[in-house]
Amino acid sequence: MKSSFGSSINADAARHDVGTQSNLYTRIIRQIRPYWLHLLGVFLLSMLASPLALLIPLPLKLIVDSAIGTNPLPWGLEAVLPSVTEDTSTGVLVLAATLMVGIGLLSHLHGMMTIMLGTYTAEKLVFDLRARLFQHSQRLSISYHDRKGTADALHRIQWDANALRYVTIDGLIPLVTASLTLIGMIYVTARIDWQLALVAVAVSPILLVLSMNYRPLLRDKWEHVRELESSATSIVHEVLGALRVVQAFGREDHEQRRYLKRTGEGMNARLRLAWVEGRYGLLVGLTIALGTTAVLVIGTRDVRAGSLTLGNLLLVMAYIGQLYEPLKTIGRKSASLQGHLVSVRRAFHLLDEAPDVVDRPNARRLLRACGSIEYRHVCFHYQAGHPVLQDISFDVPVGTRIGIAGRTGAGKTTLVSLLARFHDVTSGQILLDNVDLRDYALDDLRNQFSIVLQEPVLFSTAVAENIRYARPEASSEEIIRAAKLANAHDFVIGLPDGYQTLVGERGMRLSGGERQRISLARAFLKDAPILILDEPTSAVDTRTEASIMDAMERLMRGRTTFMIAHRLSTLDKCDFRLLMENGRLENVSSNATTIRAEALPAAVSTEVHDR
Repeated sequence: MKSSFGSSINADAARHDVGTQSNLYTRIIRQIRPYWLHLLGVFLLSMLASPLALLIPLPLKLIVDSAIGTNPLPWGLEAVLPSVTEDTSTGVLVLAATLMVGIGLLSHLHGMMTIMLGTYTAEKLVFDLRARLFQHSQRLSISYHDRKGTADALHRIQWDANALRYVTIDGLIPLVTASLTLIGMIYVTARIDWQLALVAVAVSPILLVLSMNYRPLLRDKWEHVRELESSATSIVHEVLGALRVVQAFGREDHEQRRYLKRTGEGMNARLRLAWVEGRYGLLVGLTIALGTTAVLVIGTRDVRAGSLTLGNLLLVMAYIGQLYEPLKTIGRKSASLQGHLVSVRRAFHLLDEAPDVVDRPNARRLLRACGSIEYRHVCFHYQAGHPVLQDISFDVPVGTRIGIAGRTGAGKTTLVSLLARFHDVTSGQILLDNVDLRDYALDDLRNQFSIVLQEPVLFSTAVAENIRYARPEASSEEIIRAAKLANAHDFVIGLPDGYQTLVGERGMRLSGGERQRISLARAFLKDAPILILDEPTSAVDTRTEASIMDAMERLMRGRTTFMIAHRLSTLDKCDFRLLMENGRLENVSSNATTIRAEALPAAVSTEVHDR
C-alpha cells in the first residue's frame, strides 16, 4: 500500500511538472537534444530565407528606377554590366531578369533542402518518442490500461507523439527564424527610410499583447478538443474489437449514434476553437493592415516631396510586406503551437505514469523455481473499500495441481493473476519457494509461469511465430515437438501453408479449439515450472475438450498447476480444489473430502540466486 501510494504521489507531481509551460519546453529540449546537429542544420537553412527574401524585390527596383526611370544603378551593381550597356535600359532589364531567375532558382533549391532535412529530422524525433511511449505503455500495470482503456494509449502514441514534429520543426524553428527575419527587415527598411521603419514596427506591441491574451484561451480549447478526439478513438477501438457482439445484437445503429454523438461534440469543440483562432487572426490582420496603410500614406507623401524615389517606395512596401510576414507567422504559429503543445503534454503524461508493479531495489534473480507457493493472509482490492480477495491463506507443495472453483466474480482469476504480479497484493504475502514474490526481479518471476487463458491470445502472424512467442530462439523442430504435445500438429499441417499459415487478427482464421491448442503449444515450448490454466476448455465442444484435456494432462506433469474451471468435472485430475466465494476461500477439498486450507502440506524450499 505504501508503494502504491508513493507511486501515485510521484505521478501526480510529474503531471503537475509537465503542466507548466516552462517545464514543458524544458522536457521538449531534453527529448530533442540527441538531434541538435540536425536541428541546427534546419535552423541555418531557415535563416538563409531572410537574405533570399531581401533579394526578391531588388529586380523590380532596378526596372522601375534604372530601366524605366533614369536613376543610376545601386552601388556594387555597376561593375556587373559591361560599359557598353551601362547606360542603356536594355542592359538594366537583362540584369534584372537574370537576377530574378537566379533568385528564384536559389529560393527553390533552398526550399527543397530545407524540406528534406526538416522531414528527416522530424520523422526521427517522432520515431524516438513513439518508441519510448510504446515501450513504457507495455510496462504500465494492467490496472492502468483497465482504468484508462488501451485506445487512450494508442491515441497518445500514434497521434499525440506526432505533434513533436510540429512543435520543433514547424513551430519553434519558424518562430525563431521569423523573429530574426523581422529584425533583419527592420534594419534594411530603416537604412532606406528610418521614419517608415519606425511607423511599420509601431504595431508590434499590439500584436504581442494580442498573443499573450489569446494563448491561454487557445491552449484550453485545444486541450478539450484533444480529449474528445481521444474519446472518439476509444469508441471506434471498442466497437471494432467487439464487432461480432455488435452485429449479433444488431446494435450497429446504436454504436453509430454513440460515435456520431462524441464526434459531433469534437466537431463543435473544433468550431469553437476555429472561432477563437479566427478572431485572433482577424485582429492580427487588422493591426497589420493599419500599419501598412500608415506606411503607404507617409511614403506617398515623401515621394511627392522628392525625399524618396518611387523605386525606393516600392522596395520599402515590398520589405514592409516581408516585415509583416514574420509577424503574421509569429501570430499564426503561436495559435497552432498551443494545440501541438497540448498533444506533446499528453504524450509526456503517459511517460509520467508510474507502473504500480516495479522491481524492488536489489531484486533477487531467479533462474528456475521449484514451484512451491504460499499465500499468507492475502487481501486485494482494485478500489479502496471494495475488496476482491479477503484473508486468503494456503500452501501449495511443488508439483501440486490446484483446482479453483467458484461463481463468476468470486475472485478466481484475480487470485492467480497475483502470482505473476499483474497486480500486487494490497496486504499479506505470496511466497514462491519461501521468498516473497516482490523480492524477485519481475522479468525473472514472470518467466516462471506459463499461462493459458479462456480466450486464447494469438497475434496476426504465422502459426509458427505464435508458438515461438514463448521462446524466440526456439528451432523449427522444437516448435513442431511442442505442437505435437499440444495435439495441434495434425490440424496445423492441414492448413494451407502449414506452420507458415497466417492466423489473422487475434487468430480469428482458426477455430476456438485450434487457437487454444496453439496456446497450449506455446506453453509447452516455454517449459515453465508453474502453469496457470484459466478456464481453458470453457468455450470448446466436448470432442475438442477431450483433446485439450489430454494435452493439458501432459503439460501439467511435474509442474505446479493452478486450474480455474466452472465445471467441477474439469478439475477431477487436480490434487486439491479451492472453493472461492465472494473473495474468500470457503474450503479446500481432496478426494471430495473438505478440509481446512491450513491443512495442506507445507511448501518445500528451493535455491534462490541473489542478483
